Amino acid sequence: MYKYLITSKEFYTNDSELFCEILTNQLKKYQPKYALYRDKSNKNYNSQAAVFVEVCAKFEHIKSIVHQDINLAKELNANGVHLTSEQFEEIIKAKEAGLEVIVSTHTHEEVLLAQKMGADAVTYSPIFASPDKGEPKGIDDLKELLEMCDINVFALGGIVTQEHIDMIEQTKAYGFASIRYFY
Repeated sequence: MYKYLITSKEFYTNDSELFCEILTNQLKKYQPKYALYRDKSNKNYNSQAAVFVEVCAKFEHIKSIVHQDINLAKELNANGVHLTSEQFEEIIKAKEAGLEVIVSTHTHEEVLLAQKMGADAVTYSPIFASPDKGEPKGIDDLKELLEMCDINVFALGGIVTQEHIDMIEQTKAYGFASIRYFY
């Protein structure tokens, strides 16, 4: 089962040197296969994303993913882009740009649409209780979804303990994505 580390402003600073140090330590410690640079409030998003991709490139096994911005992901030579559930129409453009595409989804229908449109993977959330993310879907709903789709699915939402990961490992999920678990 693959790990998908998601950054957050709460855990990283806008200071590039400190950001680089923290990110490097977390990537060494957790060894995720995927890492997403996501910081919705950073005024220096593009330059910090460049630092992020540069750090990830030092780890042969880690795929760097940029949030929402296909052009920036391509410009920085990131491995992929993570699109929101409002960006389904961007899947084809991202694929044509040669990027791996992961899409945020919250319903079975969204997962099946992302699959049909050619996305490589989805995050499906929230599986467990997570602040401000609505009613958790739970493991049984995740299992049901995994029986009806062929796309790689990362379980996301409220994954903060090894017990949560153990529960996800009992499914056919491709992996799990988290912010808080990795910090």
